Amino acid sequence: RLLLENARQVVMVCGRGERFLVRDALRSLAVLEGASLVVGTDGLIKAIGPADEIQKMFSEETFEERIDCSGKCILPGLVDAHTHPVWAGERVHEFAMKLAGATYMDIHRAGGGINFTVEHTRQASEEELFCSFQERLQRMMRAGTTLVECKSGYGLNLETELKMLRVIERARRQLPIGISATYCGAHSVPKGKTAPEAADEIINSHLPQLKELGRSGEIHVDNIDVFCEEGVFDLSSTRRILQSGKEMGLQINFHGDELHPMKAAELGAELGAQAISHLEEASDEGIVAMAMARCSAILLPTTAYMLRLKQPRARKMLDEGVIVALGSDFNPNAYCFSMPVVMHLACVNMRMSMAEALAAATINAAYALGKSHTHGSLEVGKQGDLIIINSSRWEHLIYQFGGHHELIEYVVAKGKVVYKK
Repeated sequence: RLLLENARQVVMVCGRGERFLVRDALRSLAVLEGASLVVGTDGLIKAIGPADEIQKMFSEETFEERIDCSGKCILPGLVDAHTHPVWAGERVHEFAMKLAGATYMDIHRAGGGINFTVEHTRQASEEELFCSFQERLQRMMRAGTTLVECKSGYGLNLETELKMLRVIERARRQLPIGISATYCGAHSVPKGKTAPEAADEIINSHLPQLKELGRSGEIHVDNIDVFCEEGVFDLSSTRRILQSGKEMGLQINFHGDELHPMKAAELGAELGAQAISHLEEASDEGIVAMAMARCSAILLPTTAYMLRLKQPRARKMLDEGVIVALGSDFNPNAYCFSMPVVMHLACVNMRMSMAEALAAATINAAYALGKSHTHGSLEVGKQGDLIIINSSRWEHLIYQFGGHHELIEYVVAKGKVVYKK
């Protein structure tokens, strides 16, 4: 058992396990003053409440660890809803190209970008990929992330995609951080193939193999992703791949409407997608369709910032009732491990409030991964994933741009302390 006692604030985020309506963030944030929290040996939250009541309730209990949270805040562990963390090959040189005016697609067409990383990832051993991946996950945990979505997608052939998924599976089994695994074999069209040909190979070769490996318990995959974009996978190929993935039980969670308006938001709503990422170019009609379908929008302020794209229309989405989530989009093109930085950028560049950003990086991000019933908020019965910050107000986690290294004192995942400053 773990006892966190006498916290200045416990930020529960939402109550009763309901999906969080970000328009009601200030009313629904549920901040307890002078509170304590208990996590059981099974890693689940057993009690949250006023410190004196918790003390009486558990006066006869012994705890493996007690943490004095006087003057500090307890928040839910952060959820990063979109990352590409398994890869080899350095792309820092492309940052200089972008600063000189090259666009994302300029670099892609010149053989850089995804294609450059694919070449190096294919050459790397499984052990090399695991070691770098493990280090990246540890950096994410130190920044407060306790659940992260992890994509394949730098293989584009069956052999390398499976190698990446095995690396993700190994981390899921061995590391304390929660992982939602995504097959993203349609991240780019392989050289020498058209989009329809690549889609055929994925549907007829990759997905049946994934299904078989899932049945045998070798690899567990949660989501299917496609980069639906002009010059990559068109709407027709995207539909075919996503529908095939859905038929084998995968959640649809894909890249859409990033660089050009593709009507990806409309397609995702039609197919019953759990989430769509990017959405800088989503139409008004697509946003309304997503709200009606309860399809989450995973917004990635780091990408818009680094590529100098126009920002996703977060306020329009919030006003229409879309479930807005956040992700870091960690990858060689957007090298950011920190959800506190992501939340800050969402507030400044996308005009979200701090309460909306916190909801988007916790309960809504968990919803985008199909895990809001177990993760994303501090509620009795949910998993004991949380962070403790050395501040009397929770807002400092977002307000202090780049200050999370000094603020975050503890990170707890599944009821165990996984980081202590």
